[in-house]
Amino acid sequence: MSDACEFLERRSVGDDGESFEHERPYCTAVEAFVQPMRADICAKRYGLDPETDCEHYREAKGLGSVTGLDGDAVDDGASTPTGGDES
Repeated sequence: MSDACEFLERRSVGDDGESFEHERPYCTAVEAFVQPMRADICAKRYGLDPETDCEHYREAKGLGSVTGLDGDAVDDGASTPTGGDES
C-alpha cells in the first residue's frame, strides 16, 4: 500500500495565485481543495483507504459508490413474488 492516494497533491498556491502559509490538500479527481478530514482518507490515516472509503476516488476509478447504493436496481429476489397465478 502506498503512502497516499494518487489523486492527492499538496499545494501552497491557490488557483487564483494566492499563496498559503501552509500547504493544503488538493484532490485532482475533483479538481478542488479538500478539507483536512477528507485528506485523512487520502493519506490513508486511521485505517482509512481511498479505494474503500472515498467516493471521489471510487468515481474516478469507476468502482461504484462507497455504500453500494449508486442508484442501480439490485435484484435480490426479495421483491419478486413467487408462487401461483393470481388471476
